[in-house]
Amino acid sequence: MENFIEGRNPVIEALKSGREINKLLVQEGEREGSIKKIISMASDRKIVIQYVSKSKINSVTESGNHQGVIAYVSPYRYYELEEIIDENATNDMVIVCDEITDPHNLGAIIRTADASGASGIIIPKRRSALLTPTVTKSSAGAAEYLKVCRVTNISRTIDQLKEKGYWIVGADMDGDKNYFDSDLTGKVAIVIGSEGNGIGNLIKKQCDFLVKIPMKGKVSSLNASVAASLLMYEVVRQLALTD
Repeated sequence: MENFIEGRNPVIEALKSGREINKLLVQEGEREGSIKKIISMASDRKIVIQYVSKSKINSVTESGNHQGVIAYVSPYRYYELEEIIDENATNDMVIVCDEITDPHNLGAIIRTADASGASGIIIPKRRSALLTPTVTKSSAGAAEYLKVCRVTNISRTIDQLKEKGYWIVGADMDGDKNYFDSDLTGKVAIVIGSEGNGIGNLIKKQCDFLVKIPMKGKVSSLNASVAASLLMYEVVRQLALTD
């Protein structure tokens, strides 16, 4: 099976990370700026480069924003839970996505998780966005580096995280405390719910505590990826204070 990556930054990150790339499609006439860098990097690795028409590359794109380049790659590898957690760590952060179905949201969460130093992201095998070209484009290439674990049962996985010493923190509008008034140090797993329904009731009951983001305007909730970003960087802020 083949997958593909589209967009200049995601393709550059795939080349830098050493990802196996079978071939590149480059739009005819695109030879300047970052495209020139991509062609040079691909040539150094002896990757096949095909120069094709705009209509051809448009027929392949999923996101509609290929920026003149598409890389054909082998499918992404999903990691096992044991590969993304650190049993011996004093401080660690993983993100649990409970049925995030919008690929742009998942991509944005992956991008912030990588930037904030999370060990990985956990997603369910069903009712979730997967590592598609749109997700990798939205992650700006971060999907090439961050470990993504795909599990059959989120509830069972949370129990496993608890056994490994992780506190389970759920983002919920009815949380007991504001997120910045809660202790997010140590080993934490941040649970982010779906775009429409939030965290499922069963998963919510499994959380050690729920935190909320104060809302002062007319809109009652934030985009899932924005909420995730606030919590991830609150973890970063609190850890910085303990150093």
